[in-house]
Amino acid sequence: MKMIVAVVQDKDSSHLSQALVENGFRATKLASTGGFLKAGNTTFMIGVEDEKVDDVLAVIKDNCQSRKQMMAPMSPMGGNADSYVPYPVDVQVGGATVFILPVDRFEQF
Repeated sequence: MKMIVAVVQDKDSSHLSQALVENGFRATKLASTGGFLKAGNTTFMIGVEDEKVDDVLAVIKDNCQSRKQMMAPMSPMGGNADSYVPYPVDVQVGGATVFILPVDRFEQF
């Protein structure tokens, strides 16, 4: 058995949640915040048998698309202003960051 931990952008969260249910996968959703953009994310915890891992990954890939987004940089509070870029920049956001962990034991009460 494996535990799939998928961190997705909030924009993709509802689509992924619905697709997981439609494909028979149960997941726990956790609100989370990204460190780089300080934006909302959703972390999904999905427990599946080893042979279903690729199926879950396909659902995640189909529903979590990366996109470009304009980001206004934060000012360097007390930091080095030499590398500060004062205008918005395009950054790649979305998609999913997925971790697949082995599960030694699973209990449901």
